[in-house]
Amino acid sequence: MTTNKTIKTALISVFHKDGLEDLLAELNAGGVKFLSTGGTQKFIESLGYECQTVESVTTYPSILGGRVKTLHPKVFGGILGRRDNEGDQEQMRQYDIPEIDLVVVDLYPFEATVASGASEQDIIEKIDIGGISLIRAAAKNFSDVVIVPSKAEYGILTDILREKGPQTSLAERRMLAERAFGVSSHYDTAIHNWFAGQSL
Repeated sequence: MTTNKTIKTALISVFHKDGLEDLLAELNAGGVKFLSTGGTQKFIESLGYECQTVESVTTYPSILGGRVKTLHPKVFGGILGRRDNEGDQEQMRQYDIPEIDLVVVDLYPFEATVASGASEQDIIEKIDIGGISLIRAAAKNFSDVVIVPSKAEYGILTDILREKGPQTSLAERRMLAERAFGVSSHYDTAIHNWFAGQSL
């Protein structure tokens, strides 16, 4: 059984759009379909690429002031579904869950918001929920899914794509999963430290 996987569909949900152009260009050249929400979707389309809305997959709009956009079984099923597990595949067919092969995330800037002296309410709103969940889901299923967990990794995947098109090895996916759990660990630690430093 080959450990190489082809990227066919990418879910992209990022705060920082700068530096994303090269990655999008390589993915588009490889025939990868884009799936996104909100500002990221508009950015992708502004570059001339087609982009399916997450809402068209989930049939739910972004709700609660943007707090809930990607948190849906059709999104997380598409990421967590095991490609070599017939039970998973049967349920994905049953519930019309599309396979998502690549997840690109750049989290809300929690630390920068704290450092700016923002209000507690603004800081709370910069605690990313959907993004951190996408990172953990994709990293957990690294045997099938590629995770780009922050702006710092845009270039890593771009270089892989330039070398061999929309293909990744198991070793490459595992390396990116390791980086992903590093990103999520750092992010949650920063949030914990902020809460621990607040006086009631």
